[in-house]
Amino acid sequence: MRKPLLHLSFLNAFRGIFMMIKSERNFQLELAAFLINLFLIFYLHLSIPDAVLILVVSSGVLAAEIFNTAVEKICDIIQPEFDPRIGFIKDISAGAVLLLAAVSVVTGVLVYWNYIFA
Repeated sequence: MRKPLLHLSFLNAFRGIFMMIKSERNFQLELAAFLINLFLIFYLHLSIPDAVLILVVSSGVLAAEIFNTAVEKICDIIQPEFDPRIGFIKDISAGAVLLLAAVSVVTGVLVYWNYIFA
């Protein structure tokens, strides 16, 4: 199979992100948190290392949510009816997002604490 042109690959990737924004509530909430973090980075004048740390953990949550959604959609195609094995797969995939989100919140508290209460 021939690889698509580079600009079409990017177009497909952006379409995937827009589909996530349009259809996934959790992604919308996490994107809002990402945008709030962008605002706080500039408003509080975070240092470069602190800003990078915040951007890495917040974008990691967004990426994890995309992977979680992909896993759930694949599971729904493979087994549309309830199956406890599929439920387990979906639960651990969602658990990975929750774990990264929790680490992201803790990271945010640790970083922003120095700027807000200093």
